[in-house]
Amino acid sequence: MPHYHTLGNIPQKRHTQFRKPDGGLYSEQLVSTEGFSDVYSITYHNHPPTMVLSVDEPINIEPEVVIQKNMMHRSFMGFNIKPESDYLKSRTPVLVNSDLMISLAAPGKGISDYFFKNSQAAELLFIHEGSGTLHSMYGRIPFRYGDHIIIPRGVIYKIEFDTDDNRLFIVESFSHIRFPGKYVNKYGQLEEHSPYCERDIRKPQDLITHDEKGDFLIYIKKDHLLFPYHYASHPFDVIGWDGYHYPYALSIHDFEPITGRIHQPPPVHQSFEAHNFVVCAFVPRMYDYHPLSIPVPYNHSNVDSDEVLYYVDGDFMSRKHVDRGQITLHPIGIPHGPHPGTVEKSLGLKDTKELAVMVDTFRPLWITRQALEIEDKAYHKSWLY
Repeated sequence: MPHYHTLGNIPQKRHTQFRKPDGGLYSEQLVSTEGFSDVYSITYHNHPPTMVLSVDEPINIEPEVVIQKNMMHRSFMGFNIKPESDYLKSRTPVLVNSDLMISLAAPGKGISDYFFKNSQAAELLFIHEGSGTLHSMYGRIPFRYGDHIIIPRGVIYKIEFDTDDNRLFIVESFSHIRFPGKYVNKYGQLEEHSPYCERDIRKPQDLITHDEKGDFLIYIKKDHLLFPYHYASHPFDVIGWDGYHYPYALSIHDFEPITGRIHQPPPVHQSFEAHNFVVCAFVPRMYDYHPLSIPVPYNHSNVDSDEVLYYVDGDFMSRKHVDRGQITLHPIGIPHGPHPGTVEKSLGLKDTKELAVMVDTFRPLWITRQALEIEDKAYHKSWLY
């Protein structure tokens, strides 16, 4: 989990009077998880965050699942998703189950005239192409190529890109997204063997208070619906806050790989965990250094998980060819491994420049209509000599 952080002005004691310069009270809001039993933050607003002007009819954005029972290796060409100027409209679901949803997005530069709150899922936004700033009531987070942006469920935000050419790989988790428990000691500190540490975590900065009244549109996502809420005050009217519940960023380029004399299994690449799935980062690293080592991964069967690989950049020693933004899905129970010729080709090599994000799920993934539209339909035959 993130560690304690605070920005702006807060009172010395929580749940006590905190007055404005004119003598009025700031409005305190507790943002808590799992009722009152897990991480939380306390925010102080210029205006009560409860002033609803109106609520419009919800918009159905439920993913169009067309295959629920998949038992075939599949590949999807992610950069074939068409760009869409609007951030929310650009999000295209490709794989989903009862624990998570994986989407692709190619949004444009224009900053939206609305705010967004995902009350259905925590979000991991992987920035494949583009840069910009995530704005929230907790402050600003500048982001760039290679960043994972973790946005806890319930955070109101607005995303601003620097250019029109942006590509995102998005994982929505219907549970919390956390640091792997194996990296964290009993005090919540990342341990020495972790591939990243607290210095790599980029927390919100530059709290900007918008003390404004008007009509502010917030799209709230719940149950695969977007509820258009109109509020009478700006959602970023926070004068100060503290706690553990806030968005943060971690760059894949700050992930320090764990290597060994022989091939290391995927758990050494783990970056995050959630209920029934994990996320891993494959980064440039030294190859195995046993004199008889085989650098490429061995054939393996995921008897308890579906494996999703999102290829970011570089050459992959176990594949004949991959494209940037390509997704592979290797389902439960079917062996997969290096393509023909790649084992001998890898012998004697010293390092790899590959960059990828992997998601392993412990329940089968369902495939959407949009995924089939960008599928490489011959992929399952790619292991033939």
